[in-house]
Amino acid sequence: MVNDNDVAVVAALVESGERKRVSGLIDTDLEFWFQRGLRAYLGEVARALGFGLESCTVDVDVPVSAYVAVDWRLRRFPERDVALLWDEVHGWAVAVEAACGEDMIVLAYLGGEDILPPPRDVVRFLTALRAGAREPGGPGSPVLRRAGRHQELLPLLPAR
Repeated sequence: MVNDNDVAVVAALVESGERKRVSGLIDTDLEFWFQRGLRAYLGEVARALGFGLESCTVDVDVPVSAYVAVDWRLRRFPERDVALLWDEVHGWAVAVEAACGEDMIVLAYLGGEDILPPPRDVVRFLTALRAGAREPGGPGSPVLRRAGRHQELLPLLPAR
C-alpha cells in the first residue's frame, strides 16, 4: 500500500540523483504522484478563493496546464467569465473568456520566480486585478522553466 510519505521519498531519491533506485518510478509512478500533487495544489488554490476542486481542470499533456473557473467578474470585462490559468512554463495568469469559443484572453501573468507560489499569492494577484490595483497587460508571458522534468516540481507540491 502506498502512503503519503512515498511522494517525499521518491522526490528525495530523484533529487539526490539516485535514479537507479527509482528508475521504475520515473515514467509512471512519478507522473502519477506529480499529477496527484498538482491536483492537491490546485485544490488549495481553489479553496483559498472560496471554490472547490470541481472548478479545476488539468491537461496532463506536456506542457501541463490547468484551468480554474472563477465566479468573479472584472470591472473592465463585466460580461465575460474569468479564469485562472496555470501552466508549467509560464505559471499563473488571469484570463477572460473570448467570444464564440475562441482562445481565452490573458490579461496578466503573476510572474515572479515561483512556478507554484503559495495559494495566498495567487489570491492576492487575482484580487489586485479585480480591484483595479494591478493593470492588465505587461511585457508578455514570463518563461519560468522548461516544460517536462516533473521530478523537479514534485518536491514543491503538497503530498496527498
